[in-house]
Amino acid sequence: MRQLTETEITQLEDNSCWAEDWTAISVSDDFMPNYYHRVMFYGEIELGACDKNIEISKGFFKHSGINNATLRNVSVGDDCLIENVGNYINNYTIGNDCYISNVCTMETTEGATFGQGNLISVLNEVGEGNLMLFSGLNSQLAAFMVKHAQDKELKDAIRQLIIDDIENKVPERGTIGDGVKIVNTKEITNTVVNDECEINGASRLSDCTILSSVNANVFIGTGVILENSIISDGTSIVNSVKMQDCFVGEACQISNGFTASASVFFANSFMSNGEACAAFCGPFTASHHKSSLLIGGEFSFYNAGSATNFSNHAYKMGPMHYGIFERGTKTASGAYVLMPANIGTFSVCFGKLMYHPDTRKLPFSYLIAYGDIMYLSPGRNITTVGLYRDTKKWPKRDVRPQGAQKSIVNFDWLSPFSVGEIIQGKKILEDLRAASGEDVSTYNYHEYVINASSLRKGIKYYDIALRIYMGAVLKRVYKRLGAIEEPNTEIGLGKWNDLSGLLLPESEELRLIDDIKNGYVESVDELNERFVDIDKHYREYQWAWTYRLILDYYNLDELTDENVEQIRQDYVTARRAWIAEIRKDAEKEFRMGDVEQSVLDDFIDKLDHEIDFEN
Repeated sequence: MRQLTETEITQLEDNSCWAEDWTAISVSDDFMPNYYHRVMFYGEIELGACDKNIEISKGFFKHSGINNATLRNVSVGDDCLIENVGNYINNYTIGNDCYISNVCTMETTEGATFGQGNLISVLNEVGEGNLMLFSGLNSQLAAFMVKHAQDKELKDAIRQLIIDDIENKVPERGTIGDGVKIVNTKEITNTVVNDECEINGASRLSDCTILSSVNANVFIGTGVILENSIISDGTSIVNSVKMQDCFVGEACQISNGFTASASVFFANSFMSNGEACAAFCGPFTASHHKSSLLIGGEFSFYNAGSATNFSNHAYKMGPMHYGIFERGTKTASGAYVLMPANIGTFSVCFGKLMYHPDTRKLPFSYLIAYGDIMYLSPGRNITTVGLYRDTKKWPKRDVRPQGAQKSIVNFDWLSPFSVGEIIQGKKILEDLRAASGEDVSTYNYHEYVINASSLRKGIKYYDIALRIYMGAVLKRVYKRLGAIEEPNTEIGLGKWNDLSGLLLPESEELRLIDDIKNGYVESVDELNERFVDIDKHYREYQWAWTYRLILDYYNLDELTDENVEQIRQDYVTARRAWIAEIRKDAEKEFRMGDVEQSVLDDFIDKLDHEIDFEN
């Protein structure tokens, strides 16, 4: 950079430009003053070259430069077009190839944090802060912090790692990255905007960080108000959304007047019309309705119905599918509700969703109220069209580009985590049958009633799921290793947990806790790398757990070739029984008149091809 020449100063003045101190302005060697008109300069200014045209709309180009603006303590990169700044731009660093037009105010004030280090409380809207927001947050770290918030030593250690990370990465003043477009926007205060972001028609961005990138740009649209929030790669926020004290993860879509406070949203979440408060929305959380309020809950693989329409897996084959309370859903009290890929049950009574913690150990179940009596159908959801469609749709809906996948998402609907609950659920049903006999019409489980036919079907469905799981894992091990070998590790034995998309042995989670407390994890990056490493070894740990399950289930001391063949045959038989039950569910729905013949035929055709995946 160099200072302006006398000739350049004269030309700038001829173009109605003014400076508090011309000597405080530094310019690039290729600076051209003829592209600056009606600009007022205050404080320290740096100006880049203006060699290119900027495409401001499809096929409409204007030359780079600055027109009708007031700048104070601003650095502008090469080939930017800045025009019609109603108030001023103050204390900002602007990158290359940016287009900023019809903006009222852009400013960095003293003490700006850019939304980093903001402490919020999720799961309990009036609770003590349990989650610290920063740009490196993902669903695993967030779930880890919330889950262990009562462990003061661990909490303090993690927060110190985050504070150190913030101090190393947060700029001294607001920055605008390369290729950014900001137009028709009223106010941007204390906000960092990364590369290739477009902000068009927003009302206010205050104390925010926008983590846009070349391959996963962020779009913020008309009427949006963001305060004390962080927005991640590939996300779009449009149509009068209002968010305060929030974190939005990769490839999320927030639209149509949705409002949120003290909430987090991760990987491919979709929010429209409704509201969230103190909500932990893990990967693939969706809400579409105006009357939906997500409050004080933890969700993932979740699709919310409205307050008057708790739509669930009755919507199965049509183009729209609304599941309710799917994988990873729990309330602040720890109560779990229905999840096709997880555990628990729900019911709807007089338009209200009722939570039932006692049914947590009977996964994939339905709970239906008739008057004051609650009927439980254990395992019923295993054989529905809704679950079948869910197992297929979620991987296809991951639209995060490579390099923008901070949150880990494991799509296994049968895993040591869910199958462990299935084993427990099956044992509960068998114990009920043993205690009350087989000649009774109903069984009582806590305050719930299970019809005898439902109990028999529940045991059958759980057994089908177990045999499908064991056979599938065995098949995968053979493909991976070329033979069925004993596990080479004991990691994975015992209980498994779900950290908002990451399925992991509890032993590894406890090991990580100890390492953090003992200072063996020295940065946030190291902490996130530990999550990644655990995920990389998922199949290895899964095999250790499943091998023990197979020996226990079949009462074996070791696996012989004959045993392997038996397990394979059981897998094929169970899988065909599962498909047959799903077919019956689809045909039942068709007879109810809910779907067209062509939809049924297409679905049945997909089921017929399931035999292609048996070997």
